[in-house]
Amino acid sequence: MAVAPAGRIEERGYAHPDVLVSTDWVAEHLDDPRLRLVESNEDLLLYETGHVSGAVKVDWVGDLNDPLIRDYVGRERLQQLLRSMGISDDTTIIFYGDKNNWWATYAFWVLRLFGVEGMKVMDGGRARWEEEGRELVIEVPTYPEGDITLKEGDEAGIRAFRSEVSLHVEAGMPLIDVRSPEEFRGERLHMPEYPNEGALRGGHIPGALSIPWGRAVDPDTHTFLPAKELSAIYEEEHGLRPDHEVTAYCRIGERSSHTWFVLTYLLGFDRVRNYDGSWTEWGNSVRAAIQRP
Repeated sequence: MAVAPAGRIEERGYAHPDVLVSTDWVAEHLDDPRLRLVESNEDLLLYETGHVSGAVKVDWVGDLNDPLIRDYVGRERLQQLLRSMGISDDTTIIFYGDKNNWWATYAFWVLRLFGVEGMKVMDGGRARWEEEGRELVIEVPTYPEGDITLKEGDEAGIRAFRSEVSLHVEAGMPLIDVRSPEEFRGERLHMPEYPNEGALRGGHIPGALSIPWGRAVDPDTHTFLPAKELSAIYEEEHGLRPDHEVTAYCRIGERSSHTWFVLTYLLGFDRVRNYDGSWTEWGNSVRAAIQRP
């Protein structure tokens, strides 16, 4: 079966096209020691069934989230993880994963909190790589210890907390709910076809705009839509502007990190934050107002 063609990244009009690489580009650079492919999936066992040659795995549960508090891991732990993967300060990290790069963009977002620069995402993710019939291997690579040095966590500008979201709402600034329409309407507490769990109440944060994260992706190619089509969704349809201060949320922060990535890097919005507490925090919080259609 023929694979749907995807337009060239540099011709799609993105604000920062260099943050994406194509599957063709990755295939041509698999042996480049200056690069490190990192696979991060929703399905925690998918990597073991086969992955791009040379890729290492980041487990969003065990590697990125603290086991005792609801937060991402600290600098020392994350730094040691990256060093164990052979990542140094001059290594270019390229993320990819399942679900059209949900958790790839989440991992990207977490590393940005610690000041990591120059990262990229493989456009189309694992799904496009597989549909193109490219090789997946089961061998887990090992690399010499890297020497990357992370900065102390700096959440300002790209992460929002519940109290900040409350002030954001009170000020009438744009808030995007990237979940499914069923979740937004309060009919479900999780995505369709998933266990209906995660919060005591269904609905959305008052004043939020419903812009499901998946609208930013071409369903046939699994790649990001061109900037003109993204602009039609976020700017023309919903009135957002690149100079707006925007906050995005979902259920636990992964889908909203995808939208954060789209707005920040593909459309060039200057002030976008991810509320990773999202609905599992807001929907369970005492005296946190909710809205239903």
